Amino acid sequence: MLGYLFPGQGTVRVGMGAWLRRRPVARAVLDEVDELLARPISGLCVRGPLDRLVATEHAQIAVTACNLAALAVLEEEGFEPGIVAGHSVGELAALHAAGVLGRADTVRLVETRSRLMSQVGVTGGMRAVMGLPVERVEELAALAGTAEEPLVVGLENAPGHVVVSGSLAALDRLAELATDASKIVQLAVGNAFHSPLMAAAVPGWADAVRAAPMSPPQVPVVPNVTGRPTTDLELIKDSLIAQLTGRVRWTDTVAVVDAFGPAVEVGDSKVLAGLSRRVGARCLSMADPGTLRRLAREPAA
Repeated sequence: MLGYLFPGQGTVRVGMGAWLRRRPVARAVLDEVDELLARPISGLCVRGPLDRLVATEHAQIAVTACNLAALAVLEEEGFEPGIVAGHSVGELAALHAAGVLGRADTVRLVETRSRLMSQVGVTGGMRAVMGLPVERVEELAALAGTAEEPLVVGLENAPGHVVVSGSLAALDRLAELATDASKIVQLAVGNAFHSPLMAAAVPGWADAVRAAPMSPPQVPVVPNVTGRPTTDLELIKDSLIAQLTGRVRWTDTVAVVDAFGPAVEVGDSKVLAGLSRRVGARCLSMADPGTLRRLAREPAA
């Protein structure tokens, strides 16, 4: 049984989706996404510029378009998921793969999500802290943050790969405190996602989620904020809403999916496959040209 993992906003790059355009079924999905959007995304994916592509309002829909197109390729090849999860905005594509959302509704929700998040007035940022356990990063974030300038762990990507999210001043204080860290890397994102600074976007996002047509999942879904599999549609909705300000528990998610069987990263990215290897989990990437052949030979290995 295959687990499907869908990448998120941090995987965008100029030229993404090029291999998908060579598959007619994937190209049809990419064209459909363009038709659904107020501003088509495919040209920006192909040509950039990068500074526009990585902007929240473009990046989230760009990666979703590739995720949905790659899923169509797997469907055409006869593969079906046994469990699904998505990293941050990738959770919306995962819900489509599980039968919770239709494709058009997925695109509309992502477009709404990206707009609401890009319009948050409070400015913040995110930085990856490499080489420290999450417990130590939590301690440092608590020391660096304040009520007025919050700082939290936003992403648990893998052991030794933790992302903090919050106010710029608190991020600067953390850099001064983290003398035992091997490396701190500033992320090219527009704000402090998965932190309290996203609170202003939550009411509108909750309304959009509650209004979207959804069906019970056909396979288990692992929400970011719980890291535990579920088929409870109300819990899935609540988790999707909480995700805007809540922590992405990706390390737990990968462990859960790996317990079901091998996984494939569904999109045009190798990031999640790399994170899976850090915890000893089995994950292929569809961005690797040999993946489909390998899945055809060993679909459950």
